[in-house]
Amino acid sequence: MSRADGDRGERSSVQSVDRAVTILEILAARGEAGITEIAEELGVHKSTASRLVSALQRRGLLEQLGDRGKYALSFGIVRLAAATTGRMDLARLGQPTCQALAEVVGETVNIAVSDGEAAINVAQEFGTSTVSTQNWVGRRTPLHATSAGKVLLAHMDEAEQRALLRRRLPRYTEATITEPAALRAELARVIDEGYSRSFEELEVGLHAVAVPVWAHDSTVVAALSASGPSYRLPRRRARAIVADMREAARELSAKLGWVEPGSGSALR
Repeated sequence: MSRADGDRGERSSVQSVDRAVTILEILAARGEAGITEIAEELGVHKSTASRLVSALQRRGLLEQLGDRGKYALSFGIVRLAAATTGRMDLARLGQPTCQALAEVVGETVNIAVSDGEAAINVAQEFGTSTVSTQNWVGRRTPLHATSAGKVLLAHMDEAEQRALLRRRLPRYTEATITEPAALRAELARVIDEGYSRSFEELEVGLHAVAVPVWAHDSTVVAALSASGPSYRLPRRRARAIVADMREAARELSAKLGWVEPGSGSALR
């Protein structure tokens, strides 16, 4: 295939995505519409509109209303919206937790959630000892080389975790764990001890520890981490602040509807 053919294919794919999103917007505004109406709005032939609608229907984003030939948004949209809303709620509810914990430990505190093959930070607060004011909010970080990422990876669906560990993982420093067997052992330790650590695995001179944040259904939805320079957050102190972090994570988890088990907390 020539480069020109590739460019045309890419433009066609982008155009299809744009049209599919436009269909969702049309139905969000109108409530329901038929193929003819959708085709007219898009300025395309009915066969093109029908193919796009069928694709959205297969993904559970649209549904046909009985035998009237009209289409409307389906509950698949609710699922996507709920994921976004949940992340926004987590950031909103988590900011006071970050602030309070940062005051206690004196280091930068972050809340991160899983974002595909990476972690993404949704809330942050600088501690009283913080000199650097690097903003991590919105930044994607590797799962295997960060404390928050290892919490999320340890509690990830088993199939997803296996798929990720089969890939070649990038090394950021000499301390980065990239061998699958060693990483699996590290993740088992995270589950067993209830917290993770990253000592110069992402950046030389940067230490961090993290604990899980639980949702109402007892799944891990985020990781609460504290990070700082190695000279101010040595290994012994990093381990010492885990107790404060667990308490903060318990409080945030409770806000999300999590109920601590009667016999031994999952956060320990």
